[in-house]
Amino acid sequence: MSWPANSPDLNSIEHVWDMLGRQIAALSHPPSSITELKRALQEAWNCLSPQLIHHLIASTVNCCAACLAVRDDHTPY
Repeated sequence: MSWPANSPDLNSIEHVWDMLGRQIAALSHPPSSITELKRALQEAWNCLSPQLIHHLIASTVNCCAACLAVRDDHTPY
């Protein structure tokens, strides 16, 4: 399978970044400095469960299969 040049749906870390971004955006007091943002990201990262990370990694097989099935067109991921 050729690897698409820009394939965030096939990259598990992109889903993690999305989750972290949503957690930061949902804060009642958003970070107002780089130091606060780093701290908030670290706290959000620490809240991610190992099961969630495992699920994202395991789902890569399904994502690749979906990509092959649609012949490099859009997938539901």
